[in-house]
Amino acid sequence: MDRRLQTRTEEVMEAIRAKVAARQLAPGDRLPSIRRYAAAMKVSPSTVVEAYDRLAAEGLIRARSGSGFYLTGHGLPPLDLARSTVPRAVDPFWVSRQSLDAESDTLKPGCGWLPADWMPNEALRRGLRTLARGDDGVLADYGSTRGSLPLRRLLLGRFGEEGLQVSPEQLLLTNSGTQAVDLVCRFLLQPGDTVLVDDPCYFNFRALLRAHRLRLLSVPYTPGGPDIAAFETVVSAERPRLYITNSALHNPTGASLSPQTAYRVLSIAAAHDMAIVEDDIFADFEPEPSSRLAILDGLDRVIRIGSFSKTLSASVRCGYVAARPDWVEGLVDLQIATCFGGPSPLAAGLIADILAGGGYRKHMEEVRRRLAQARRTAAQRLEALGIRPWLMPRGGFYLWCRVPEGIDPAELSHLALDEGVVLAPGNVFSVAQTAGDFMRFNVAQMGEPRIYDVLERALRALRQG
Repeated sequence: MDRRLQTRTEEVMEAIRAKVAARQLAPGDRLPSIRRYAAAMKVSPSTVVEAYDRLAAEGLIRARSGSGFYLTGHGLPPLDLARSTVPRAVDPFWVSRQSLDAESDTLKPGCGWLPADWMPNEALRRGLRTLARGDDGVLADYGSTRGSLPLRRLLLGRFGEEGLQVSPEQLLLTNSGTQAVDLVCRFLLQPGDTVLVDDPCYFNFRALLRAHRLRLLSVPYTPGGPDIAAFETVVSAERPRLYITNSALHNPTGASLSPQTAYRVLSIAAAHDMAIVEDDIFADFEPEPSSRLAILDGLDRVIRIGSFSKTLSASVRCGYVAARPDWVEGLVDLQIATCFGGPSPLAAGLIADILAGGGYRKHMEEVRRRLAQARRTAAQRLEALGIRPWLMPRGGFYLWCRVPEGIDPAELSHLALDEGVVLAPGNVFSVAQTAGDFMRFNVAQMGEPRIYDVLERALRALRQG
């Protein structure tokens, strides 16, 4: 649909919603005829038809054959009631809930994705137009059990360039990276099993593992990977079934695994029969590849997962799992049981179209260049406020920073949220709650000077007590 026409349709819908909210329309009332309302709104009849059809799909109105459209009584709540007013605890869901539900003018230096205008949007539009002209099955059918063959072939080629030899039987496409972790947990674990994570680690690892009723243990993370002495002690004593980590540009610290640590992690895992999930979602942000557990292990006990939400689009969801053939076979069955097939052919086809062209490499080169500049600028401006990076990452968009002494990141986050700025306090990433002096900042989301003004005012308020 033409963007102008779509906007006019939405205007008609909002006008009707406003009448409902103002009680100018009551349950059972008949809406104006299509032609009469089109004349009143100065739009085409087809625009009113589209608006009425969409409101009927929402349940606000219903059509009566030969009679017109009537208000159902299931009116929309006022907009201020549509959002939760319950104060949110600073827990692993804090950043996700505040970022995903934020108003359009909210600033989100605590979120975990690139701004929309950093993404290859024109390439996405071209790909969508190409798919729309193609086979009807792409638009209407379920995905196959292992996912799009063209996309899997492209991934196999990319893995081969890294030195990871993967057969077609070792690769499964999923609906997202999060779903990939979920499937692995369902396949390998039972409620009550012990899982090891980094401290700090990606907050949604914590949330998802808790949802599976698993026992979480953590190991301190260093600039070169997990503290190997602590890692060996925990694994030997507690015998976790699984370890989940980011090797490259670790979330939230931005650190990368050293070769020596990678070797020791694999040796300890083998000695204690522990599987490893290596989330490689940030791989393409590295200027040069760092050590990878999956490559060193050859996908024996390491499972590699990833997705394209950080590099291409969070709206076009598609992830993958690369693992042993027998494990993938079990994961295929689980994906059928829980999702009835692989990812949307539309999503997989769109990603394959972009990866197959030369534009993706150029896009990532430009993103890496912009991130390098944004990292330097953000670090300088944060340091001027007394907020200091733990390290300067090789790439990616995260800075893991220590706040000034005496400042509680959770309180700082609440004050900033009152001014429309979403932050990510450190303890949402920490199982052991040892990151109370830290915050994670997304440098790609920090171009707006107001962020630093809000931080400065909040810090001043907390110092003054």
